[in-house]
Amino acid sequence: MHNSLISKKGFPIVHFYDQDFVDIYEKSWAWIEEAWYRNGEKNGLQEQFFRYPGGDTINQAEACMSTFFLVYSNRLFSAFHNLDNFYGKQESDGAIRCTYRIDDGNPVLTEENPLGVGPPLFALAEYNLFHKVGNKKRLKEIMPYLEAYYAWLELNFKDDTGLYVVPAEASMMENAPRDRAVYLLDFNAQQAVNALYMSAIGDVLNDKEISFRYKRNYFSLKTRINSQMWDEESGFYYDLDKEGKRLNEKMIGAYWTLLAEIPNEDKSNALIAHLKNPETFGTEHPFPSLAVDSPHFTENGYGCRGSVYPSLNFVVIKGLEKYARYELAREASIRHLYFMLDTLHPEGDKKGNLWEAYLPHKEGPALWPDSEDFPRPLYLPGIALSTITLMIENVLGLTISLPRKTVDWIVPTLEIMGIENLSLKRNMITILSNKSSRGWEIRLESEKLYYFTITVLDEKKKKTLPIPSGKCSMLIDKL
Repeated sequence: MHNSLISKKGFPIVHFYDQDFVDIYEKSWAWIEEAWYRNGEKNGLQEQFFRYPGGDTINQAEACMSTFFLVYSNRLFSAFHNLDNFYGKQESDGAIRCTYRIDDGNPVLTEENPLGVGPPLFALAEYNLFHKVGNKKRLKEIMPYLEAYYAWLELNFKDDTGLYVVPAEASMMENAPRDRAVYLLDFNAQQAVNALYMSAIGDVLNDKEISFRYKRNYFSLKTRINSQMWDEESGFYYDLDKEGKRLNEKMIGAYWTLLAEIPNEDKSNALIAHLKNPETFGTEHPFPSLAVDSPHFTENGYGCRGSVYPSLNFVVIKGLEKYARYELAREASIRHLYFMLDTLHPEGDKKGNLWEAYLPHKEGPALWPDSEDFPRPLYLPGIALSTITLMIENVLGLTISLPRKTVDWIVPTLEIMGIENLSLKRNMITILSNKSSRGWEIRLESEKLYYFTITVLDEKKKKTLPIPSGKCSMLIDKL
């Protein structure tokens, strides 16, 4: 699927000095096309939606996370259908179950997770979509679903401590060593993310009551996570047992706290230091699901005992952005993508593929002999977060907000790279950096006015300019 084909199909074209990165980005759109499900069943689901290729269920976490790459398809694939599948299944008490079967649309409930609770990420997904698509009317329409779901979570899973108690299965960290854990750090941080973005959606809708109510819920949860789950000595957040005592397993799920903006500067510094420490999360392929110094860590990955999951890396990298650690976020994205490329193009005559999870210390898919379907090949709900979203937002460094009419481009250093034909609602934009005889030049093309902010980190340059419709260019040396 080459540039000309991609532009004919209408996806944005990326430019980067390493052609392998461009190829894997382009292939991802072809794979997503194959995974697009055209629904002919009587199952109460949308007419078409994205699901794991060949999968016979839809999963709440996958549906929410997949919106982060589907939104870059220039509306060729709806990022909304996946979420609407779940709102359409909401029950009268507000319940939305984590997994539904595609054939009959019924929820999949298990002995371990009888209420079918999953990571509460709808508000995060909707808020991100709003900034990329700018549809305020949609936020108004979906808010009643989000509110009823939030109330269901509070009623069924929040106890007298003000924290949430859910089955370990709800965390999506399948075999993480947390037998004694009752208050799961990652779920509580995800619910803080939920409250934070519910409040932010309230602000967008100019509904002070909603904004205030969820802000209050957010601060209450943030305070409890900071006071009970943080350990000063090791600089990390932990699960709690039933007595409320901290358990000392360091898991990658702790980094949901960055996305929830929970740690202050000192705590975030300590937490982020672990990402660079080879004894904990600073492995060659960043970042393992379990800290290297855990007695349960295994170099083979073994599920959540050390495997590197693209979907969890995405969470860590988006958390780093919140704390303005752009260089670390980019460096981790690039290293992670190189390890993925190694398994796609292995040496010799072995057939390559992309995987749900990877080894932490060398290239190759993670191993877990006891689980026959791990890791899943071409597991797009996780993979495309890296090959599309991290590629655009962290490797190229572009952040887009349609309601604000802004594009931010944060680059550590100038390189030949950029994006062509990216749709901003009904406005196609192109941003390319190139070296010419006059120095570094950025060429811009747009159908409508927007505001462009460029930040070159190593030159400490930052400039915001209105970009008129038509073509224009700017010289970096003149900034």
